[in-house]
Amino acid sequence: MATAVRVSEELVGEAKKFSRIDHRSVAGQIEHWARMGKCAEENPDLPYSLIKEILIGLDELNQGEKTEYKFG
Repeated sequence: MATAVRVSEELVGEAKKFSRIDHRSVAGQIEHWARMGKCAEENPDLPYSLIKEILIGLDELNQGEKTEYKFG
């Protein structure tokens, strides 16, 4: 369920720039930042790149795109 939220024009402007780069809607970009920020706060010892890879892996798993991981 979507909920209307007020955000600053500055945040919307930044989201517009990044949304074009990442091929997301402005709302999708802000949601992405919110998810990343939440994960970063919950896992302060993990670098951004690892959090991003984990979220990508979870999304792939949810979409049925799973493959066996081979070590080495």
